[in-house]
Amino acid sequence: MERPRILVVGGGFAGLECARRLERKLAATEAQITLVAPFSYQLYLPLLPHVAAGVLTPQSVAISLRRSLHRTDIIPGGAIGVDPQAKVCIIRKITDQVVAEPYDYLVLAPGSITRTFDIPGLSEHARGMKTLAEAAYVRDHVISQLDLAAATLDQEERASRLQFVVVGGGYAGTETAACLQRLTTAALDRYPRLDPRLMKWHLIDIAPKLMPELGEHLGTRAMKVLRERGVEVSLGVSVAEVGDTTVTFTDGRVIPSRTLIWTAGVAASPLIGTLDAETVRGRIAVTAELRVPQFEGVFALGDAAAVPDLAKGDGAVCPPTAQHAARQGRKAADNLVAALRNQPLQPYYHKDLGLVVDLGGKDAVSKPLGVEMTGVPAQLVARGYHLMAMRTNVAKFRVGASWLLNAAAGDDFVRLGFLARRAATLRDFEYTGAYLTKEQVREHTQALHAKH
Repeated sequence: MERPRILVVGGGFAGLECARRLERKLAATEAQITLVAPFSYQLYLPLLPHVAAGVLTPQSVAISLRRSLHRTDIIPGGAIGVDPQAKVCIIRKITDQVVAEPYDYLVLAPGSITRTFDIPGLSEHARGMKTLAEAAYVRDHVISQLDLAAATLDQEERASRLQFVVVGGGYAGTETAACLQRLTTAALDRYPRLDPRLMKWHLIDIAPKLMPELGEHLGTRAMKVLRERGVEVSLGVSVAEVGDTTVTFTDGRVIPSRTLIWTAGVAASPLIGTLDAETVRGRIAVTAELRVPQFEGVFALGDAAAVPDLAKGDGAVCPPTAQHAARQGRKAADNLVAALRNQPLQPYYHKDLGLVVDLGGKDAVSKPLGVEMTGVPAQLVARGYHLMAMRTNVAKFRVGASWLLNAAAGDDFVRLGFLARRAATLRDFEYTGAYLTKEQVREHTQALHAKH
């Protein structure tokens, strides 16, 4: 008898945790497990600001899938369409070859992309912090601005190169602004021609509070730390227009700047749009057991799924965080095993373990199990949490060693030349134009049936 085919889409926190648990709970004879992922690693997303600041190398946060998984087949590519009626997933391999992969059970964990708005100039000039390539690119770009500012005699050009704008007052934006501001401040010692008074970082968000999930006290504390460092934090403000050398805020201010880092939220992967499924604010609607009710054998989780938050109730859905994604991955695996063995499925219920925000150096704010912490103790908790959350000892060692090296030797200010001659956009890094329409998915499915 042929083994059931389990196809896991996505190698992030949700997909990797699901595949790992399936390997542990299922015998090799019970199912064939396949993972679809465009890269050979799970990106440890919370530490991207450290990569952008050069505290960590890109390889440190790229956790090898082949070290984490032992008998799961890995297809190097991205899912670009799903036909749940035919039980087929359309995959574009990294060679651009398009194949149709049949399945018996499907786990959708394609993650999210950067959420953008129809703001003039945004798509041409914004840089994101969602992928490893983006973090490496942002680092090169920021250091190049210092180099170019030091090399020019044009005061207007110099002013625009030394002002940086980060949009988004959540964890990603706050940590990015904090880590990069710390890097550029340390770099000024190496640029004697630059006036420190011209250097300025702006962190803006349309929300009235910075990281409201932290609570009033810790959010205020984080904002105080940033402002004491010289970061200008503006709340209730967004971007009205982005130009080559200026950024216009919605309060009318025009900032001379050639750097806009956009971290204003996420949207579900466009893959969800290829299914005829009910959605909640763009995320596919699932039951508390992580099942997609319209389709047999389909589970969805992570950033792309609207998973009911039973701990909060009142129709709330779980926020798109790594903590939820990893735990949903394990629950999805448990429920998939239960489905294979004709056992009852269990709902996903998770009590929040707390939040950690690393502001670089000795600065941090943390709230583990509801206990508010700041400074060095918070920093130890934050970094300890990240090390525990990593899935391989190699990754833990690389990250820990890099932190120690940075603390002992300080920062470096090296440009690697990553896409040096090309102004890469969000679309370039996140491949948002790669997905099929529903009609194209059906065409691929029909071609598969005709072939067989």
